[in-house]
Parts: sequence; structure tokens; C-alpha cells
Amino acid sequence: MTPAKGTPVRVGVFGLLGSGNLGNDGSLEAVLGYLRDRHPEAAVDALCGGPEAVTARYGIPATRLHWYRGEYRTASRAGAIVGKGLGKLVDVFRTASWVRRHDVVIVPGMGVLEATLPLRPWGFPYALFLLCASGRLLRTRVALVSVGAAEIRNRPTRALVRWSGRLAAYRSYRDAQSRDAMRAMGVDTARDKVYPDLAFSLPAPRASEPSGAPGPVCVGVMDFHGGNDDRARAEEIHRRYLDGTTRFVRTLVEEGRPVRLLTGDTCDASVVAAILDAVDSPLVTAAEPASLADLMNEMAAADTVVAVRYHNLICALKTGTPALALSYAAKSDALMEGMGLGAYCHPAREVDPDRLLEQFRALEKRSAELRRTLAEHNQAAARQLDDQFDELTATLFPATDHAHAQRETR
Repeated sequence: MTPAKGTPVRVGVFGLLGSGNLGNDGSLEAVLGYLRDRHPEAAVDALCGGPEAVTARYGIPATRLHWYRGEYRTASRAGAIVGKGLGKLVDVFRTASWVRRHDVVIVPGMGVLEATLPLRPWGFPYALFLLCASGRLLRTRVALVSVGAAEIRNRPTRALVRWSGRLAAYRSYRDAQSRDAMRAMGVDTARDKVYPDLAFSLPAPRASEPSGAPGPVCVGVMDFHGGNDDRARAEEIHRRYLDGTTRFVRTLVEEGRPVRLLTGDTCDASVVAAILDAVDSPLVTAAEPASLADLMNEMAAADTVVAVRYHNLICALKTGTPALALSYAAKSDALMEGMGLGAYCHPAREVDPDRLLEQFRALEKRSAELRRTLAEHNQAAARQLDDQFDELTATLFPATDHAHAQRETR
């Protein structure tokens, strides 16, 4: 769809935005920054999980993603089951109606093509499929920008993700493993490119210089119960993760290290509460970050970061603070390897406090060297994302790109 001459380009953003996940909202913030910089004339709105929060925070109109308000609650009563079923039908028409009002729809980053955390096929995968199918039918360009993907075993989820990828007009991935996963699931990725996560385009504070004496440690926590394939032992995984993390924090406190607990989603608050209850010390405090900028400010003031959530890790790496990943998916390993810290990953499903402490001490010994490494990788990531934004403009906004080129040559 091409906008009429003289009318602003109508851009929609889509995803589980404004729902309490700071990483998702950070990806949105990065795309809005790109649009403000390169396409200030664009009229932008959202179809998202938390429309009130998105409008309040970013000042753009927003519509609720699902017609049925209890979409992400377990349906146990007949009324809820009927409501969910009816909602799936209504959302077909709601999504198509929203898509047709736009020239371009952008899905900003996020792990929209993966199931590394518990996921039902008729939740977000179905919503994404409706978006991409509507875009193809109504000739609205849908772009999946720096998204995460992972090969999925569940057949319905796999099919919905595969068709979403096939129907999108533009795809790019935040790591090579994501592109490989989509290829393995039957998507032609020959023209798809890999760029850093969108959060690397956000502004970041400079990390503080270590004083020489052991300083504060940020520990990013997560309400972690494993992934889609771990449902049978979800509680065991959670207990082992929580016990191991608690023992690690307790050891740091016994050595006199201040520990700052950080979250990345509202659901992580229960883990913070459990650790504070188990480690009763004034050296352990908790932050209440409301954005990736808040997380970066916390991490920039720390000597070292240990974190689980993917975007907690990105915030640490972006500020140049050495980080150790409690890794729950291949995306974390790929991120750390790409930033030169591949040796500092520890399995979140099987936290071994003694081994974790060994890796932590090894990381701190190389702190000065790793800070230089991170500075170099951050510069490279910023350049690569600039290239992606150029590509997005040429692909999604050809008319405005041509006009911009004419203005530049005058």
C-alpha cells in the first residue's frame, strides 16, 4: 500500500508492548527513535498488549491486541472458554481492520518467533499470524525487525510461526541462530540479514570506573520455570534456579559486597521478594526499574553484572559493564559470544553456586580488558544498526527515501 501524495505515512507497531516486559518496550523505544529521526512525518500508532501504558509513556494512540481481556489467563470455566474462542474469531476482523489502516507495520525486535519460554499456539503466535496474513492480503508491508527465533517442536506453534515468517514483507534477525532456526522451519532466508538487537541503538550512560576495591554487583533475576518443553519439571527448575541464585547472593554479602537486585518484567517481583527474605542483610537492595534506561543506569554504577533475562544482559553490555549470563536459551549464548564474553555463561536450569562463583571471580579478574572489548563491540553494533535503519527506509518507505535523497542533493 502506498500513501496518497501529501499524506503522512501511516505506521503501526505491533507486539506485547506495554505489558510489563522492559525488553519489549525497549525495542519499541528504539523503533520510535528511528521513526522520529528518519521519518518525523509518519503517523504512528500501536496494536499491543498494554495500550494504556504505551499511550501514557510514548504518546502514541494504541489499541488492545486481543478483543478478549482475559486472553492470558487460564480458562477453566465455561464462560472463559467461550470468551476465548469467540475472541479468536473476533480478532481476525479486528486485526485486519487495524492493518488496512496502515502503509507499514513494524514488529520491533522481541523473541516473536521463538518459544524459549512457556507459550501456547493460540496466544501470541496466532496473533502474529493474523497480522502477517492480513498484511499480505491487504498489501500492507509487515516488517519483523531484529527479531529472535528458535526452532519449535510443538507442531501448531511451529506452523503459525513458519507462516508468519513467510508472509512478512521484511525479516531481519538479532543473531545468526535465529535466521538458521527459521530456515530449518521452512522459511526462505536467502535475503534475510542479521543485525544486533534494537536495544543497542538506545542511548546509554557510561559505566563508572571501578575504584579498585570490590564494588557493587547487580544481579538480574527472573521468574524462571524453564521453556515450552520443560512444563513437566517447571517447579523443579524454578526451585533449583532460585536456590542457586540465593546462595550466590548470600556468598557475595558474606564477603561484604553490596548486591542490587534487578528485574526485567513485573512477574519477577516474587523472586526478588524470595531472595530478600532469605538473605536478610542491608547489603542487599532491590531496584524498581521502569525502563531499559533505568536498568542501564543501575548497571553502569556496578562493578559487575550477573543476569538471566536477555535484555538485562544487553543493558549491562551496552553500558560496558562486564556481565555473566545465567543462560536459559541459545540467544543468550549467542549474545555473549558476539560481544566477546562467550566464556561467561552458566546454565539457568542447573545453577551451581560454586561454579558460578568461580566464573564470577574469573570475570572480575579480566574486568579492565573486557571493558575495552565491550567498547569496541558497542561501536560496531551501533554502526550495524544504522545500516539496518537505512535498509528499512529503502525497503518500507521508498517514496519518502527518494524525497529525502532529493533534499540532500539540493
